[in-house]
Amino acid sequence: MFSLSLHQKELENNHKFHISDWLPISAKEVKARGWDSIDVILFSGDAYVDHPSFGSAVIGRVLEAEGLRVVIVPQPNWRDDLRDFKKLGKPNLFFAVTAGCMDSMVNHYTANKRLRSNDAYTPDGRPDMRPDYATIVYSNILKNLYPDVPVVIGGIEASLRRVTHYDYWSDQLKPSILHDTKADLLIYGMGEKPLSDVIQQIRSGKKIYEIKDVPQTARLQTEEPEKQKDSTTTITLFSHTECLEDKIKYAKNFKHVEEESNRWIGSGLIQKVYDKWLVVNPQNPPMDEKELDKVYNLPYTRLPHPRYKNKRIPAYEMIRHSVSAHRGCFGGCSFCTISAHQGKFISSRSEKSIKKELDKIVQMPDFKGFISDIGGPSANMYKMQGKNLEICKKCKRPSCIDPNICRNLNTSHLSLTKLYDIANNHPQIKKAFIGSGIRYDLIFSEGQDIPENLEYMRKVIHNHVSGRLKVAPEHTSDNVLKIMRKPSFGLFKKLYKFFIEENKNAGLKQQLIPYFISSHPGSHKMDMAKLMLETKVMDFKLEQVQDFTPTPMTVATVIYYSGVHPYTLEPVYTAKTKQEKLEQRKFFFWYKPEYRNQVNKELQQMGLTGEKSLPKNKKRK
Repeated sequence: MFSLSLHQKELENNHKFHISDWLPISAKEVKARGWDSIDVILFSGDAYVDHPSFGSAVIGRVLEAEGLRVVIVPQPNWRDDLRDFKKLGKPNLFFAVTAGCMDSMVNHYTANKRLRSNDAYTPDGRPDMRPDYATIVYSNILKNLYPDVPVVIGGIEASLRRVTHYDYWSDQLKPSILHDTKADLLIYGMGEKPLSDVIQQIRSGKKIYEIKDVPQTARLQTEEPEKQKDSTTTITLFSHTECLEDKIKYAKNFKHVEEESNRWIGSGLIQKVYDKWLVVNPQNPPMDEKELDKVYNLPYTRLPHPRYKNKRIPAYEMIRHSVSAHRGCFGGCSFCTISAHQGKFISSRSEKSIKKELDKIVQMPDFKGFISDIGGPSANMYKMQGKNLEICKKCKRPSCIDPNICRNLNTSHLSLTKLYDIANNHPQIKKAFIGSGIRYDLIFSEGQDIPENLEYMRKVIHNHVSGRLKVAPEHTSDNVLKIMRKPSFGLFKKLYKFFIEENKNAGLKQQLIPYFISSHPGSHKMDMAKLMLETKVMDFKLEQVQDFTPTPMTVATVIYYSGVHPYTLEPVYTAKTKQEKLEQRKFFFWYKPEYRNQVNKELQQMGLTGEKSLPKNKKRK
């Protein structure tokens, strides 16, 4: 029997949970269930938290709903005698492997390639519980131990590395992760539907290596794919070797990859990888409401596995009382991977499903009456879609709101305000906060603002801000914002003015917290100096800032590596050296004594002196 902490015992007693309410993670739990074999063993770089915000839990529950016997092995030890990989033996169907909710390299390293001191998806935030390139390490171990057992990889690390990609941490162009993992199949994007399709094909008698037509999967094969008569259904990319020899060809490849991944149903992709051929099948259409509700209505305990006793899992602490209302993001930001993984089209849950989850949350013994978030990748895209979906099905724009809001996009916030009302009127909820970032370019415009959307913003400011509202202008320079696919800084100024006025009218003292990025492609030192002056005039001392980190499968990363924009092939400057990056980053922190005099001197050299220049540090008496 497990030794549980008092807190965990309290949770189990109050919820009438038993250890069998979690998916098993050990041979002991498998034996307790009376299983004589396991169908799928899932290895994950994250701790096992049985909550719908954690990918391993979702995939495990989806497989369980298919009638399979599933075991999760969270954060296996890859440095010892590999007992974690051996203790359960072979599964009947396949091993599943994921690095977790983050790319393991983003999880481990800062933009300056320094090791991070904590891991939000690990008990007590320990930073050493998963390897670099976790998907590759786990898969290779399994292939060496059990060469005859198929390996299926998925999750964000595998998804965003499915074709030739630039890896910032090794400063190399790497082939499809299928090559380095030796995996038999890759499921990209949100994996519930393709995984269920794979299971159905296995039940029909096919082996994993025989499954070739499931949407949203990729594989390596030795034979060259048959040429399609209709060339619009398949795009042949430049080979991996050609990309190694020519950065421009790599950039040209990316344009196809991004466009097809942002279509309702994209074209298939083919790429030669050394002596094999990569075949990437088109993605599924967006999940409909019924399909998404089914995933979120699975029997999650919403709790970490009892193994973790009273250890704190930071990522869980952040979302334990939150609700995901939708998936996808049509913002298309150049530095963001959300649309590359979840797609640009929004899939939304029903009000009934969300209400059901709220009813579960309020029953949790540690619930104090506050919902931390009702949102998604962007908080205010719930139920937004094209007015005419037939137009959407032909579209391959990476963003529905850049360089302007698509005329076919319904930007009404009425469904979302109704959702907030459901939470507000719940007898056991005191307050529902919005923790996800809000796209203010859906509220304000360069022309005439939509009254009902302004009313949404007013409602958020008055009722759903826990003291600080976070938004992401990212920069102030129009040239940089254009590359970022972000709106003019003028819209942020409109938000700022509106926010100040509404707080004053309501007698509130809340803060607007803007996010900014330094060293993004297109950003020069002069741009950062002007950013500093713009935000200083608005009385901001910036705190939510970051240095640009190139991550696989983004426009900004392609520019960083190739030196050109993949859509225009025009050269774009990017700060790359440590000194160049520091010269940009220091403008965020003009108010710190160690930067003030240096920043002031550079402002004078740039001709940016006058009323906006900084006072020199006072000498200590």
